[in-house]
Amino acid sequence: MTATRDTFAGLETWQIALWYGLIVLSVAIFVFGVVRLLLKYRHGRGHERLEHRRERAVRVAKVVFTHTWIRRRDSMAGIGHLLVFYGFMVLLAGTMILAFQDDFANRFLAFDFWHGWFYKIYSLFLDVFGAGLVVGLTYFAVKRGILRPFRLRYWRPAEPAEPLRNQPRRYEIGDWFFLGSLLFLGLTGFLLESFRIAADNPSFEVWAPVGWIIGQGFRAIGFEDGAAADARAVDWWVHGVFALFWVSSIPFTKAVHMLAGPAGVGVKDDRAGNRLAPLPAGAKADDVGYAFIDSLLPKHLLDLDACTKCGKCHAACPATATGYPLSPRDLVLDLREVAEGSMGNRAALGIEPQFPEHAEILGTIKPETLWSCMQCMACVEICPVGIEHVPIINQMRRALVERGEMDGQLQQTLETIYTSGNSFGEAKRKRGRWTRDLEFEVKDVRKRPAEFLWFVGDYASFDPRNQKVTQSLARVLRRSRVDFGILYDGERTAGNDVRRVGEEGLYAELAEENIAAISECSFERILTSDPHSFNTLKNEYPQFGGSWDVLHHSQLLLELIESGRLKVKKGLGYRVTYHDPCTLGRYNGVYDAPRQVLAALGVELVEMPRNRDNALCCGAGGGRIWMKELKGEDSPRPSELRIDEAASLGGIDFFVVACPKDVTMYEDAIKTSGHQGELELRELSELVYESLALA
Repeated sequence: MTATRDTFAGLETWQIALWYGLIVLSVAIFVFGVVRLLLKYRHGRGHERLEHRRERAVRVAKVVFTHTWIRRRDSMAGIGHLLVFYGFMVLLAGTMILAFQDDFANRFLAFDFWHGWFYKIYSLFLDVFGAGLVVGLTYFAVKRGILRPFRLRYWRPAEPAEPLRNQPRRYEIGDWFFLGSLLFLGLTGFLLESFRIAADNPSFEVWAPVGWIIGQGFRAIGFEDGAAADARAVDWWVHGVFALFWVSSIPFTKAVHMLAGPAGVGVKDDRAGNRLAPLPAGAKADDVGYAFIDSLLPKHLLDLDACTKCGKCHAACPATATGYPLSPRDLVLDLREVAEGSMGNRAALGIEPQFPEHAEILGTIKPETLWSCMQCMACVEICPVGIEHVPIINQMRRALVERGEMDGQLQQTLETIYTSGNSFGEAKRKRGRWTRDLEFEVKDVRKRPAEFLWFVGDYASFDPRNQKVTQSLARVLRRSRVDFGILYDGERTAGNDVRRVGEEGLYAELAEENIAAISECSFERILTSDPHSFNTLKNEYPQFGGSWDVLHHSQLLLELIESGRLKVKKGLGYRVTYHDPCTLGRYNGVYDAPRQVLAALGVELVEMPRNRDNALCCGAGGGRIWMKELKGEDSPRPSELRIDEAASLGGIDFFVVACPKDVTMYEDAIKTSGHQGELELRELSELVYESLALA
């Protein structure tokens, strides 16, 4: 027998015609859904021209075909998804090859390639990858139904708005439909193959090992010939019609992530979060931020559809973990419900819940949800489809600020910054007062040139505990013969967190004034010990015309050690753990420099379970340090949770930080978490200072 098979064996002409009619209907519904999605994205405000398109295409290919983003922090889920993905893709390719053979090559070219060795290898590939699909889906069914990790539960830290109260149940149904329907397709496909083998028993079908084994099992129990042929005829239609239904449902169900996910990866801004967008030129009040669903950029509307509800952002968020009324996943899903109900497929089909076409989102998303965000980037960093949660939240905060709907304490702090130039409300002349206790004069870089302009920042200048750190760093720099100077009263707060609370107008004013002051000075590079200032000076001031080489002090200390200008006098021998600041680590990828400095000091570094890009935020970022507490009454603060994590390591001498706000947050958390006397805090500069035998 020739190794091949007849696709339409046993079907009459009218049945074949019906089949092609169903294909046309399925494709038409699919196209309708996709067109509606595209129209929804076009409703978004503004248009961004995509640059570096080749690099973006390469990134999409790499992420999609290697699953690098999906495998992070859950390798088993990544492997399971690889099995499902490649199983689906090979089965899809097999279907397309068959369609090409039947509907084009054979019909128009009289070319028949679907037989012999090609058919055998084709059968082997489809069986092996089809089995992988079933195994992967079974793993996800067990994980979702039995293991039920936190990130896959639809527990919400805050009650949703009234129209969305019943959505979690609908999400669960949708998740199981997606998983179950794919599993149904895989199993009915294998049954179809097995019934055919049981009926005809062709020897060459041994190249379809799964179908062959099941088919021979059917024959062994007497299910063969006519009975198997009848079962095949029924299953042909069940499998085929359901497959067409499934294809047509893609734009309307969870399967839409198969389209939107790769697109989201492609349009993702590599600098999302660490460089926020300025206000458009000539912006009016209604143009500030995201107050309405059609205010979102098209790519952010796309992000909403890309969400797979995997819950990785939900599990990574420090606000969610400590009882604040925010989950990045729920925020995205709620916004998607509004988008779909106002201008998407659900709106077109009249399915509830419905929203007005120009739906307001600041009511659906509660203000306390937006103010709970610490802008730490944990959600953006872990998202496997490139959703930009932080910029979306920031834009919604801008709309709240424009309306004056903000925490009273925050409003007072912003007014203080506006009038005094710093968040402490201190007189400008006091900014350089920390230098008085030094044994040497610190140069005024406005009057004399220097190698480094040291942008000190608010907390490092005014907070008493941080002043000691600043003085230690100054002494280390002096000992290393580094030529540095500061702006004294010419410096204003850099504005990183002013921008992240949504006060873009004040931020622009601060940036312009600092740029004017810095531009009048003669220097080679900028130094700062504040990661928040480091981020905005390095990544955002260029938007306003200020572009310089900016270093964090951990980078400079490492540079000095490696060049021999900074010589360690004694090994410290401490056992320490190190906390990665969000704006230094996730924002700017600076993870190694502080660790290399610690290694040079001769200390033993013990990593906390969550470290580097998975480090837990201290809770100060995004302006949270200036706001009233929003967490649950019985929940620890993020900083307390972090200290608990460090204390659990056992035998830790020092909790090491490299950020002034971390100094403030964790000094307090050590006391409030009950670990005072168990471990102490040291800033990196203090350990370097001690190692020089100067302390």
